[in-house]
Amino acid sequence: MRILITGGAGFIGSRIALTFADLRGIQVTVLDNLKRRGSEFNLSALRAAGIEFVHGDIRLAGDLDALSHNYDLMIEASAEPSVAAGHTGSPAYVIATNLGGTVHCLEFARKRAARFLFLSTSRVYSIASLREIKLEETPSRFEIAREQTLPGISAEGIREDFPTNKARSFYGTTKLASEMLIQEYVESYGLEALINRCGVIAGPGQFGKADQGVFTMWIACHHFGIPLKYTGFGGTGKQVRDLLHPADLVNLVQKQVAHGRKWEGQIFNVGGGRAISVSMVEMTDACRNITGREVPVEGTGETAPYDIPLYLTDHSNVSEWYDWIPRKSIVNILSECAVWIRAHEQVLKPLFCQTLSSQTPVVT
Repeated sequence: MRILITGGAGFIGSRIALTFADLRGIQVTVLDNLKRRGSEFNLSALRAAGIEFVHGDIRLAGDLDALSHNYDLMIEASAEPSVAAGHTGSPAYVIATNLGGTVHCLEFARKRAARFLFLSTSRVYSIASLREIKLEETPSRFEIAREQTLPGISAEGIREDFPTNKARSFYGTTKLASEMLIQEYVESYGLEALINRCGVIAGPGQFGKADQGVFTMWIACHHFGIPLKYTGFGGTGKQVRDLLHPADLVNLVQKQVAHGRKWEGQIFNVGGGRAISVSMVEMTDACRNITGREVPVEGTGETAPYDIPLYLTDHSNVSEWYDWIPRKSIVNILSECAVWIRAHEQVLKPLFCQTLSSQTPVVT
């Protein structure tokens, strides 16, 4: 079995690649442009596992066409993943990568891959609708209120039928448009495809920064003594997200690949859910306990136009289909991040400290 993973040197792609490469009879190729900070650090592990690395860019169809083989499975894990991308400048890169790149990947898959797995995002849901969710405020977090007027929302979180019909950010819009194109390829060409709308993914090996990977960044700031700031929604730090460890995502991908169900463009919400969720206030307490260090945390009420107070994944659909449930808790995730940072402190310190000391966190 041959697998191609675009964005395969990145945080998620590399974990998927290493897992499949460890299985007998599977040959893995990864293609990556190495633009994302930290991706170059994964190359030695990929090569040690016998994974073929190709330096290429999905924005360039020729880079894909130059690949030597046909593939049984193509996993599209590449992206410009920042919700802030294009907000204060040109959106050209995020559009070219997340939408134009998807077109090139789909054309490659149509001609040379049997199945296509797309890693999308929870950011396809409309910002205005997410802000309309009725919330209750507790001492440490926002909670979903019992009574709601929007479809696709319950105490368990956001389902796949939550509104996507209003503005989402350039990142979310390019991913939603890509989903639509994938389903057209399924209908028109018989391409076998699945779409996973992933929530926040966090874990060791993630080079978190203010606009993406903020939870890894949070514990890195505690380790290195960098001051932090709660931003938006009153500056109280009560925004909530659920987290997903990459090992849990990889476990799902393995189940999806092995399962006998036909891939017909189905869309699944994938995330940690209510059980694996945390507010920024709770996150700060956890980081203090895990690192034994405390940093000053200020609050500012200024809310970014793309920020939302709460996102929880209702993963009941994918859990039912594939008998899957995320296992790694918030403490598991943060503790593993802390161990990774300590083990690579000399390499990571200049990367984190130079980047993070001047940034304002955005909870994406």
